[in-house]
Amino acid sequence: MPDNKKMVEIRHFKMSFGDKTVIKDLSFDVFRGEVFGFLGSNGSGKTTTLRALLGLYQPTAGDLLINGKPYSVGSRIRLGYLPEERGLYKKEKVLDVMLYFGQLKGLSRKEAKDFSLNFLERVNLSDKANTQLDKLSGGQQQKIQLGVTIMGDPELLIMDEPAKGFDPVNRRLLMNIIEEQRKAGATIIYVTHQMEEVERLCNRLILLKDGQAAAYGTLEEVKSQFGGASMDDIFVQVYGGEAKELSDE
Repeated sequence: MPDNKKMVEIRHFKMSFGDKTVIKDLSFDVFRGEVFGFLGSNGSGKTTTLRALLGLYQPTAGDLLINGKPYSVGSRIRLGYLPEERGLYKKEKVLDVMLYFGQLKGLSRKEAKDFSLNFLERVNLSDKANTQLDKLSGGQQQKIQLGVTIMGDPELLIMDEPAKGFDPVNRRLLMNIIEEQRKAGATIIYVTHQMEEVERLCNRLILLKDGQAAAYGTLEEVKSQFGGASMDDIFVQVYGGEAKELSDE
């Protein structure tokens, strides 16, 4: 269950690339144990914010903190990051890739193997353990990357469009896995365009538009800000002509 301790703090974050300002002035918190929905149209600044939080971009101004400190590779936090741009070693075998990343995360070879075989069975890919990654379908590769992301019991999971490209059966499987991670104590930042995922998973959320917060709070607080409208209707109000593009992704 979420508590009132802050896992992530973002304060007056601004980000510019040359003459273009992508994030104008953004502040929000993510509490321990919650699933935090991070919503916005393409180009709204979601990925920029996540990359700055992970130390991949130097902010123009403001503070982005995990456990009260800027994140670095040496930070003592178990972190899982599923980027929107998927990428694994596609010429290697599935199990070999999972063992490699498990050991990078500090697991023993046995721990990584046990987790990997159990996960592959869970997502109906047991027969693919010795298959080269590039022989799998896009959805199957995505499942492998999900397994790598949640390996090692991460304290903080950052998931950028994890259900993108999944059919309804695999989308439900993903939702179940994420709920299990939350019950195990993980804090999850969840980027999505799918309102049913927001309704099912998220404790609180932020809607990002033009580098600023268009709405922020619990599901009920956000709905009340828009006169009790549904999340689908709120999306239409906030993003206007962009809403169709979002719903198609």
